[in-house]
Amino acid sequence: MKDAILYLEDGKSFYGQTLAISGETAGEVVFNTAMSGYQEILTDPSYAGQIVVMTYPLIGNYGVNEEDVESNKVHVKGFVVKEFCRRYSNQRATKSLIDYLNENKIIAMEGVDTRALTRHLRLHGAMKGMISSEDFDLKSLEEKLRAIPSMEGSDWVKEVMTKEKYIWPADPQYKEPFYRVAAVDCGIKLNILRILAKLGCEIHVFPATATLEEIDAIHPDGLFLSNGPGDPAALTYVIDTVRNSFGRFPIFGICLGHQILGLALGGRTYKLKFGHHGANHPVKDLIDDKIGITCQNHGFCVDFDSLKADEVELIDVNLNDRTVEGLRHKRYPIFSVQHHPEAAPGPHDAQYLFKHFIEMMEENNKSNIKNKL
Repeated sequence: MKDAILYLEDGKSFYGQTLAISGETAGEVVFNTAMSGYQEILTDPSYAGQIVVMTYPLIGNYGVNEEDVESNKVHVKGFVVKEFCRRYSNQRATKSLIDYLNENKIIAMEGVDTRALTRHLRLHGAMKGMISSEDFDLKSLEEKLRAIPSMEGSDWVKEVMTKEKYIWPADPQYKEPFYRVAAVDCGIKLNILRILAKLGCEIHVFPATATLEEIDAIHPDGLFLSNGPGDPAALTYVIDTVRNSFGRFPIFGICLGHQILGLALGGRTYKLKFGHHGANHPVKDLIDDKIGITCQNHGFCVDFDSLKADEVELIDVNLNDRTVEGLRHKRYPIFSVQHHPEAAPGPHDAQYLFKHFIEMMEENNKSNIKNKL
């Protein structure tokens, strides 16, 4: 272990120690309020470009395994905790979290007063930060951090998306898939693919740069817009594709996909002060008048007032700060949610939304057959 500093762009510093991997790393510093699910958080592509601070004080007590991953790599720029657990206990575990971080060459920091750090970020907002075990000169760190791009205006999707189209088959229980879904990969989580596959979908996963012609070529029953990192306003190539697909097939968007849909509908997005990152956010479904606890991971939000009231309907609202959590088009079979119904980690309260997407595709297919007759 080596002494380390976490230097924030507003000049605030926090001290601790790194694990076996030392050096320097920089990114936007955000806090996550989940008490567990650290392996899913580490491998969530939506955290690309960010240093994640865990608010729960003891992290790593159940180790890691080969199954609880949400992508093929760790995406966080850095990981900050109060204390790493040296002894793990879980029948599914194959190694410790410390070994996992070291094997993936992630600069992780412990011994930090994460309560004070979280309070600072909550009061002053998420901001750029740098972890260093080599340079403790504040002026030098300030200059290095100034050269790091802000999350606003940054396109991180091209860093995490698939480079080639691939097919995720339907669950083996189905001899033939019921639905063919085109998924635009902006940093898709694996649990989204698992859930759609269990519902009888064959998912054709496209890079976010795919054109409408490429998507249309597979004759999809529906279009899915995935989660992902960075500023949605920077993704003009995805926004244009989505806008041109309205009325062609049902569309379902999650998190970044929800923001992209809002922009494609003519709205605006804005950056939240410190974002929503955790597994315990209450959201009210305005259609069914029900409240669910949701998993969240986003730093931007759709401005509902920027959308046309005669075209778009608000269907979900965050009960903590009243921000937009869900949209539905009034004419087309299109809807989206800001939270993560696939969980991983988090509660499963909102997984019914995937079945709603299935119902939309089924109704659309029936309508198409009727029109042909």
